[in-house]
Amino acid sequence: MTAALTALPSIADDRRPVPSAAYRRQVTREATVHTTTDESTGDFQQLAQPYRRELLAHCYRMLGSVHDAEDLVQETYLRAWRAYDRFEDRSSLRTWLYRIATNACLTALESRNRRPMPTGLGGPSTEPSGDLLERSEVPWLEPLPDVAIGAGSTDGADPAAVVTSRESVRLALIAALQHLPPRQRAVLVLRDVLRWKAAEVADLLETSTAAVNSMLQRAHAQLGKVAPSEDDAVEPLPPEHEDLLARYVTAFEAYDIDALVRVLTADAAWEMPPFAAWFVGPADIRELILVQCPMKRAGDLRIVRTSANGQPALAQYLRDDEGVYRPFAVQVVSIGAAGITHVAQFFDVGLFPAFGLPDVLP
Repeated sequence: MTAALTALPSIADDRRPVPSAAYRRQVTREATVHTTTDESTGDFQQLAQPYRRELLAHCYRMLGSVHDAEDLVQETYLRAWRAYDRFEDRSSLRTWLYRIATNACLTALESRNRRPMPTGLGGPSTEPSGDLLERSEVPWLEPLPDVAIGAGSTDGADPAAVVTSRESVRLALIAALQHLPPRQRAVLVLRDVLRWKAAEVADLLETSTAAVNSMLQRAHAQLGKVAPSEDDAVEPLPPEHEDLLARYVTAFEAYDIDALVRVLTADAAWEMPPFAAWFVGPADIRELILVQCPMKRAGDLRIVRTSANGQPALAQYLRDDEGVYRPFAVQVVSIGAAGITHVAQFFDVGLFPAFGLPDVLP
């Protein structure tokens, strides 16, 4: 079991988090909840709204998609609002909302496949200059913009900050969770992140405590096979890692591919959904960029720093024939002591609004 989960402090108390920044479209979605001036509805909104960002992080861990997580959080609030008159304070409001959200996620997962990364589908490719197979039919894992949940450190944090901590939403960890069946995934998140008691999880899942403990044991065993390295840094980066990332960004924008690969580790991995192939090592990554990347000269690409899954992220804008820089891809970068260890390049430009990024660069 990874330290990213087991080292998290308890969130058993019910202190309220600071409300988070919202996605652009969330304002429109929330209007569906504000459909009446009934006093109980107003009470519900005032009391429940502060939990939105931690519920988004929870649903993202379960689903592996920021867009699906947004939808399920909205569904959670609608279900809770409709049932609020029957809420009798037998548990905390936070616990009640988590119960609704978890059940909504489990129902959704009955009809959805897991969201993999290319590294989870097979071994690395050895033909970086060959044809790349695009697998648009695969529901790929998506990065989670830190701005969506206010991801931070757990040091001195309140319960909501623990749930949305950088360590608990790392991309490699979310990818590892995708290897678990939905109910095992729920048990692992509820027990190891939310720190629910086994009896509480058993009550939610309508099963026995023994069954919950068994599922948790199997989840730990499976996660141990695919768990991410604890050496990769999360934000904020130490100065030496900031220097590595700055050199990487400068080399990309200058189209200095030799300088770019010099900051990669010898076993660095490069993957780029929706393409199924992934590559290991500076030599293959160098050839991949030279042959496959549409940028061909300095100035073709501009990069905007952001963050996702508690890690450095780079929004790439590619210059078109009219000289306009338009969204191209979002990279989530993992950095270790020896250099950049992993690059996940997401070509879904629909992610840019979720990061609050502009449609074009001036």
